[in-house]
Amino acid sequence: MGIGGCIILFALGAIMVFATDWHVNGVNLHTVGWILMAAGLLGLITYVNVFRRRRLVRRVEADEPVEERRYFE
Repeated sequence: MGIGGCIILFALGAIMVFATDWHVNGVNLHTVGWILMAAGLLGLITYVNVFRRRRLVRRVEADEPVEERRYFE
């Protein structure tokens, strides 16, 4: 699930919690909304952490060797 899916989950959860007053027998839509919001937020945090690690690995692995030159006076 990418960023878009996480945002959609969070938005659907927020709509269910804050913008509806529906009543369904056997289902508490406010609780379902909070669960969807939590899942969207957790997915977004996980995606950002994985993306950050991939980006960090790309920086470390270079095609050319690094040569350090020191000039002494």
